[in-house]
Amino acid sequence: MKRLKDNITAGYVTAANKLASKKARRRIVAYVESYDDVFFWRTALSKFEDDTRYFEVMLPTRDKLERGKKSALMNVIGENVGPDMIACVDADYDYLIQGASPMSKKLLESPYVFHTIVYAIENYQCYADSLNTVAVMVTLNDHRIFDFPAFMRGYSEAIFPLFVWSVMLYRSGEYGRFSISDFNITVELGGFSIQRPEESIEHLRGKCMRKVKWLQQKFPGRKQQYLSTRDDLLRLGVQPSTTYLYIQGHHLFDAVVAPIMSKVCNRLRMERETEINRTAIHRTQMHNELSCYENSLADTKQMLKKNMGYMQSPQFLQLQKEIGERLKS
Repeated sequence: MKRLKDNITAGYVTAANKLASKKARRRIVAYVESYDDVFFWRTALSKFEDDTRYFEVMLPTRDKLERGKKSALMNVIGENVGPDMIACVDADYDYLIQGASPMSKKLLESPYVFHTIVYAIENYQCYADSLNTVAVMVTLNDHRIFDFPAFMRGYSEAIFPLFVWSVMLYRSGEYGRFSISDFNITVELGGFSIQRPEESIEHLRGKCMRKVKWLQQKFPGRKQQYLSTRDDLLRLGVQPSTTYLYIQGHHLFDAVVAPIMSKVCNRLRMERETEINRTAIHRTQMHNELSCYENSLADTKQMLKKNMGYMQSPQFLQLQKEIGERLKS
């Protein structure tokens, strides 16, 4: 039974749907890349379940465990995707390079392959307009001491010119000379202060502009190609103010947003603890209140992973619109 389930194919699901009662809902298997993707795609697809169909989101397990790479997922599924079996994957750069690689062509051309539009689900979890709510979830303190949307907008605008270069070189197959890893190293924040976030942005802007000048020298005569790539990215929805949604998700989560969130949450915790110390009538009450508060706190990264504030973002709404349109066809 397990081997049969592990080697399930689109034809098998289609046949099972045909054998079911005419009143039965059609089962659509949605294969995802990893454990972390299951809940995201369950959230995205739930809206389209009705009395005619339902989705079963699962991992493409066969004879061995392969997780975390879209290439592994696509190799497992191969050409088996169809109306009753879909693939739901991270967009990575494959959406932005617009068919410049075989994987990108498959992502764009198959009506049964759905992608995140943004780089990955981690980018949605780091959606700027929802980050203050995450801080409240972690600390139970609703004092807004940091402007997450403004910072992420400044961060995005600082890295946008370099991001255009990165996508341009991936489109032309020259990514070996400036890889995503090289890009990530450049766009790391380094030192960061809650009180002086603008200093971090200016430092980052300087690093990015120096790297852009280096690329201009390394790849002369690319101005028109650069402008064409920039205009195409704008057409695809990448704005200078939202570039952070399209860079590598793990890097954004681990190296940018989570460290900032940790500093903000530590400050909010200290603020609440100071208030308890100040207002407690006696030492026993203070210890009891501090213990109660500490037991109510949550882990920063876990709350970021559970963040669903992205559901009203333009990118997620675009994703749901595209899902709806394809399911109608």
